[in-house]
Amino acid sequence: MKETMDLCVGCKACRRECPTGVDMARMKIEFLHHWNARHGVPAAERLTAYLPRYARLASRLAPLINLRNSVRALAVLGEKLTGLSARRKLPAWRRDFYRPAPAKKAGKEVLLFVDCFSRYFEPENARAARAVLEAGGYTVLEDTSSRPLCCGRTFLSAGLVDQAREEMSRLLAAVEGRDAPIVGIEPSCLLTLRDELGVVMKDDRTKPVTDRSVLFEEFLAGEARRGELRLPLRKDGKQQAYLHGHCHQKALGTMPDVVAALQLVPGLSVKTIESSCCGMAGAFGYEKDHYDVSMRMAERSLLPAVRGAPADALIVADGTSCRHQIEDGAGRRALHVARVLQSALEAR
Repeated sequence: MKETMDLCVGCKACRRECPTGVDMARMKIEFLHHWNARHGVPAAERLTAYLPRYARLASRLAPLINLRNSVRALAVLGEKLTGLSARRKLPAWRRDFYRPAPAKKAGKEVLLFVDCFSRYFEPENARAARAVLEAGGYTVLEDTSSRPLCCGRTFLSAGLVDQAREEMSRLLAAVEGRDAPIVGIEPSCLLTLRDELGVVMKDDRTKPVTDRSVLFEEFLAGEARRGELRLPLRKDGKQQAYLHGHCHQKALGTMPDVVAALQLVPGLSVKTIESSCCGMAGAFGYEKDHYDVSMRMAERSLLPAVRGAPADALIVADGTSCRHQIEDGAGRRALHVARVLQSALEAR
């Protein structure tokens, strides 16, 4: 069973494609919970699982930690110590990590949920999402806790259900009593609030949170359908975007809104790449024992499609792991939808 579950990447395609909706990803969480209680948590899984707890400290040491990506000997040593492949670049920590800004009172309130990956590795995505929401006339509220809120996703991926429950409890307490939509950037994190929060917590407070948790693209597309979106976007001529969907976006049926959000940009045509999981799947593709499988998955359809895209086309992917896989495997930089919309905003 351990060997079988080892190759489950948690993509949740099974719940979409299986006639009875068997959720192997959830079964894997339960299995790992019992396995790790008996055998302990491997170093690589512990390193990624506890990332929300040490991320702020690590960001202060960014230049030192990031040497691992440029000094081969450090990558080899790191592989021996942690099991993370020396053939893979790790996400680069940022000292200029995302910090919440005071709300600018405007129209409808939204609560921007900034995940650990957007906060400490790619803060430009969180800044872009905030800029777009503010340009649309929304009042953007944010958590200002000394330790930022976390959905518990990294802990769940390692089967550490108790630790995930602790993070979810903090999040529920922070958003309780607020009616504003919870708008998230990273699909795996925001959709954890929709898919796992109620199962893990068994708490009456979860349903209101689950019901108002939406991806950035879902929120904008929904506002546009209701005729309530006032986003000042300029037309720069025709351009094409090649879109790779995150596995959880596909499994939970949110891809139409991702396409709709991109189509808000005048002159932008969207081509969805017909691909399965990118192969990175959180920490899966970074581990030395999974590197080859990860790359074979990417080479089935995603990477050939990206390599075949015109040089001036945008490559779009909302998942942080997906973007890293695309850059590692095809040498193309992929953008989050929020960055695409931000670049199309009219100058003020």
